[in-house]
Amino acid sequence: MAKNDIIVGLDVGTHKVAAMVGELHEDGDLEIIGIGVAPSTGITKGVVTDIEATVDAINRAVTEARQMAGVSIGEVYLSISGAHIRGLNSHGALAIKHSEITQEDVDQVLEQAQAVAMPPDREMLHCLVQEYIVDNQEGIRVPLGMSGIRLEAKTFLVNASKSATDNFIKCCQKCNLEVVKPILSPLASARAVLTEDERNLGVALVDVGAGTSDVIVYYKDAVVYTGVLSYGGAYITSDIAMGLRTPMQDAEELKKRFGHAVPSRVDKDETISVPRVGGGEIRTQSRQTLCTIIDARTEEILKLIKQEIEKSEYQDLIGAGIVLTGGVTNMEGVLDLADEIFGMPVRIGVPRFVSGYPELVQNPDYATTVGLVNLGVSHTCEQRKRASGVGGRFWHRLIHWLFNGG
Repeated sequence: MAKNDIIVGLDVGTHKVAAMVGELHEDGDLEIIGIGVAPSTGITKGVVTDIEATVDAINRAVTEARQMAGVSIGEVYLSISGAHIRGLNSHGALAIKHSEITQEDVDQVLEQAQAVAMPPDREMLHCLVQEYIVDNQEGIRVPLGMSGIRLEAKTFLVNASKSATDNFIKCCQKCNLEVVKPILSPLASARAVLTEDERNLGVALVDVGAGTSDVIVYYKDAVVYTGVLSYGGAYITSDIAMGLRTPMQDAEELKKRFGHAVPSRVDKDETISVPRVGGGEIRTQSRQTLCTIIDARTEEILKLIKQEIEKSEYQDLIGAGIVLTGGVTNMEGVLDLADEIFGMPVRIGVPRFVSGYPELVQNPDYATTVGLVNLGVSHTCEQRKRASGVGGRFWHRLIHWLFNGG
């Protein structure tokens, strides 16, 4: 590691743009030294709908993060989400030319796994290894240095709309930022909040954002399914605005301050002040009415998420249950409602493995951004491994130690 590496994660979402600056110290401690957040108005359901508005939001978030961190920012790891994301299982096989498996062999078998027909409007985001097989011996994670005559790789391939990804990259370029690597949003969130035990036992990570709800399923420490629903917290806010006849901005504030996903837990006599559309006298409304609106839409979103998990066909192998993260999970009552709907263990996922600004970082709202920084460190390690020629097993152990506590 070079001294004090700087890694920047950029999460461009429907509700907000968040930029996070991480500093990786020589002792392996990852410290967050800068955070910037700006309202987002140019993104809808994970797709750029207004380039200029998105560029402005990115500039504001990155400028704030740069000023807080006191460092220049030229490269970012960018989150990608939306209904255009697709995932599929793939398999590669290779005859070993020498008696010992080398990095070249591993690279070639992964190339074989990625050799799938893909339309010109699609591009590969990730080739995620599920396991390696050496001479029919399954469950191998690091085959380097092993003896054998046949190497196989089971992988999960993630691809995305090329135009959707290019528009995000174009927005970053207009801000004089180079995208080092676009990263699937739930993959980043999973890196930030899941434990190794959960990934091994089987777990579904659900990131409920403003415009989308991202699902990623792990089993035996490997990604086996991803899915995206075009529903999120913005739908709850919209329902509040329509039901209480209040502006969207005020509806969002009411949701954050007084929202509860289980109306029966709220005092029926408690009242709240509700601004009118177009101004005028502020009305008094029952808080329970607000929470009834929230409950209906939140229950619908969670049931759709349950159906998405069932589509993975791994619902019976999710031994560790469900981990919910994202801004919506900060609302009271969400965990109780999720427990009732999913019928299996549920917890709220909070970012781990970082220090610095705990009051901001240790918040489900920043799971994706923290994960982007973490994955940026892994990518940096991988690039240095290849440049230095140092054995892959050393770097695998280093990354494991950094993000799994040893």
